[in-house]
Amino acid sequence: MEVRYLGHSAFFVRTGSGPTLLIDPFLTGNPKAAAKASDFREVDAVLVTHDHDDHLGDAFDICERTGATFVSMFEVAMQAQEKGITVEPMGVGGAITWRGLRLHMVNAQHSSGVGHPSGFVIEDGTDTAYFAGDTGLFGDMRLIGEIWKLDLAVLPVGDRFTMGPELATRAVEFLRPRHVIPCHYATFDQLLPDARRFVQLVGDRARVHALAPGDTMTVD
Repeated sequence: MEVRYLGHSAFFVRTGSGPTLLIDPFLTGNPKAAAKASDFREVDAVLVTHDHDDHLGDAFDICERTGATFVSMFEVAMQAQEKGITVEPMGVGGAITWRGLRLHMVNAQHSSGVGHPSGFVIEDGTDTAYFAGDTGLFGDMRLIGEIWKLDLAVLPVGDRFTMGPELATRAVEFLRPRHVIPCHYATFDQLLPDARRFVQLVGDRARVHALAPGDTMTVD
């Protein structure tokens, strides 16, 4: 699995089994964005954790232009379907098999305009990755770490609206991933300006990749 950080909580993922994914593609209006929405001409699916503007972002536009499938909470997916977009609606606790991938929707502790905030666990037959979305720490992260052997966890660390470094470090202890990418920081003044404290606290619990927008890491 190859993961490119696009800034804030946006990621482009090239899965081991082939399909390409955009996750929470907030690009237009994102001061840290490493790409424009128009850069993506071929995308297989767009996954959205919740409908806040800094996560839903350019999802509808990209799906309409590329024909990508929109995957999200039922209520958000229905908004996409009204625009003629192909959708895969989901709910927390559910899973779908789609083009060789197993996509699980898991809980997130946050807020949303409609539906319920969520995270995704993605299994591509080689690697298993957890994209937490916007969330605070919650005890059932232990279950996520027990149910799936995580190769990668992508966690918000910017504080104020999500976990900060201390609670995100506790999340790493619960989840026990091999690799971690911090996100949802430095985009706006209200968020922490960097991930240095998180990197320091995690220590040797996992390999932390504090990517700059535009950087790519490969799960090994």
